[in-house]
Formats: sequence, C-alpha cells, structure tokens
Amino acid sequence: MPVYILATKLQNPDLVEKRKDQGEKWLKLVREKIPDIKWIAHYAILGPYDFLDIFEVKNEQDAAKVSLLSRSAGATFAESWTAIPYAEFLELVEDLR
Repeated sequence: MPVYILATKLQNPDLVEKRKDQGEKWLKLVREKIPDIKWIAHYAILGPYDFLDIFEVKNEQDAAKVSLLSRSAGATFAESWTAIPYAEFLELVEDLR
C-alpha cells in the first residue's frame, strides 16, 4: 500500500489535560472510517506543526479522509504528502537512464 505523511497543527495545543482523550477519539474515528489503515509512526514534533503521522492506506482518497478527519477533530491545519520508499525511488532513477 502507498505510504502517506500527515502533518497537523492543533487548534489549541495548550489544552494539555485534554490532549490524550482527543488523540484517542481521533484515532478511534480514523480506524472506524478507514479500517485498512496501517499506522507506521506518530510523532509530536517541534516547528510549524504539532504532529507528524506516517501511515499506509490503499489510495489518495483514504489519505484525504485521514486529513479531513484530523481537521474535523480540531486541527487548524493538515497537510498530507505521498512518500516513496527510498529503494523504490532508486528504481525510478534507474528507469530514467
């Protein structure tokens, strides 16, 4: 399955006491709506975003759903990217020769 990366910025990142519950509710909702999702990693990060998620889903429509669910759960900003495994990238480079 294709790999996607989701970077999110929270609406109220200072609500520490609610963060765990909100995150668990979001994760449950994503798993209900996209049961085939495979989580690779979830990070809290420094910089312009608050969280970075790496996951596999079958297509870009499902990746868009993850992003939309993030926005509906309180993220003010969500940006998604397609990720190509490095070995596959090298194959692409070879095909260009």
